[in-house]
This record gives sequence, structure tokens and C-alpha cells, in this order.
Amino acid sequence: MIGKLIRMGRLKDRESGKFLILPLDHGVTVGPIHGITNLKSIVDIAANGGATAVVEHKGMVEAGFRGGGKDIGLIVHLSASTNLSEYPNTKTLVGTVEEAIKLGADGVSIHVNIGDINEREMLSDFGKISKCASEFGVPLLAMVYPRGSKIKDSYDPSLIGHCARLGAELGADIVKVSYSGDIDSFAKIVESTPIPVVIAGGEKMESDIDVLKMVEDSIKAGGAGISIGRNIFQSPIPDKLIQALSLIIKNGESADKAHSYLTK
Repeated sequence: MIGKLIRMGRLKDRESGKFLILPLDHGVTVGPIHGITNLKSIVDIAANGGATAVVEHKGMVEAGFRGGGKDIGLIVHLSASTNLSEYPNTKTLVGTVEEAIKLGADGVSIHVNIGDINEREMLSDFGKISKCASEFGVPLLAMVYPRGSKIKDSYDPSLIGHCARLGAELGADIVKVSYSGDIDSFAKIVESTPIPVVIAGGEKMESDIDVLKMVEDSIKAGGAGISIGRNIFQSPIPDKLIQALSLIIKNGESADKAHSYLTK
């Protein structure tokens, strides 16, 4: 469908085909944490640094709209929960594909936690959003993680591979999963997933070089890019960090070389 191809082209780098997505949807889950209190400012930093898209909830699209400067793709997130809930891993639909289109979105995203007590509701929602997004020609990013009472290690490569494959099986166009920790295991995950696989950043890492190295390894394994939030927008130098990540993701530079850019 030509509409989906056009919109997908706005979400990725057209030369490399890679994704550098900055999720900014954390306000629902944890409130206005450092780095996203001024959405317009961080969107501007992302666009100027070379990010290809941002993820926002529907009510914050206007707050992040700049009206000028470099263009950047917009993904509207359609599911949510808060960390104050008794069921923080159960994501509920809070938006529709139609709403996202009216807001000018280039794509939509949903979050599913497999292994959660309410997994079946999230899978049902996934199916409904996938169907609607396909009908309208809107790319769907699925964020899928293993989280629940039966999950002993959420970074187990077999579980991450299950998450990635589930995203593809249910009709996502891009799937976001955790990095499995090493190139070989992540390469197997990518090989068994017939859609682009991007990695999450997870909890705030100790240093920028740790972030850069993880991203470098994921790209070497065949990953399609990143969808990393806190490890970018909570960095003391998010502008330079995005530019350094862009060098790795789009140009194939090493983490060490990209890191040297941060000290200039």
C-alpha cells in the first residue's frame, strides 16, 4: 500500500533505512520526569540531532509541535498504564488509529507485555489496532516485552526472540524489544523476525559509552536501529548523544569513534 510506504519513509533514514526513534511517552507511566518537561525543546534537539521519529501520546502532540525547523516523523502511542497501578504491566488502549491520523501522525505504536496476567486483553488490542492500521495504511510499531510472574529473566534471548516474533506474527511493521546482551543471540532474533527489529534502552545506563556500545552491537547483529528514551533525553548532552548515535546507526561508525564526538 503506497500510503504505508510513504509514511514509513518519514519514520526512518531514507539512505540507510535505519530508525533512530526517541520515545517521549513516559509522562503517562511515571509523570513529567527530567528530560521531557519541555516537550518542544527535546523534539527540537531530536530533529536537529538526526533522530528520525518521536513517540508521543495524543494529548502531547501539540505541546511538541514546533512549526518550523527540521522535520521529524511522528508516532502516536495508543496504549498506557501507570507505575501506580496494581497492574502496571497491563497496557490499556487510550487512543485510536483514526485519532492519530487526524493529529498528523506518520505511525502508531502499542505496548504489549507477554506473560502478564492480562496478556490476553493486550493481544486482543494488538489484533484490533493491527487490523485498523493496515486498513488505513499506517505503520505500526509494537513494543513487546516479557513481563510477568513466570518471567525469571526478561533479557533471556529466547524470550526476547518470542517477543520479536510475536510482533511480526500479529501484523506490526516494526517491533521494539530489549537487546539480548550479545551479537550472536541478537542476530538469531533478527534472522527469525521478518520485520525491522529496533532495540529499547531500558533503565538509565551508567554511561553514554555503554549506550553507544549496545547500539553498535545491535546494528552489527542486523538490528534496524533504536527506540531509546531515558538514556537519551536524560543525558546531560542529549544533542551530542543523538548525533553520536546517528553516526553509528546511519553511517556504521564504531562506538569508540562516535564517543569521541561527545567530548568535542
